Amino acid sequence: MITLTESAAARVNKFIANRGKGLGLRLGVKTNGCSGMAYVMEFVDELQAEDTVFESLGVKVIVDPKALVYLDGTEVDYAREGLNEGFKFSNPNEKARCGCGESFTV
Repeated sequence: MITLTESAAARVNKFIANRGKGLGLRLGVKTNGCSGMAYVMEFVDELQAEDTVFESLGVKVIVDPKALVYLDGTEVDYAREGLNEGFKFSNPNEKARCGCGESFTV
């Protein structure tokens, strides 16, 4: 299961409203960075047959089965800290994260 905090759900809904279309948010992983994997987010306009769909606070979170192994149990938050703002991931599957915070390993 993938969940969003209220702050993250509000931000995703705002992005979708500004786009004028979208079924939800795709959360995935890709090989990247010094620790091996990085989170990927994109808007979804059309579901794929193999997609798994979760709903959290009215937002559809779409994950493909290959990424679900790495993301199951993740909570996505959106926060502003000083001049920085963005999505943050609390993933119980993470074993380590690189020093710059851009990638992780499971």
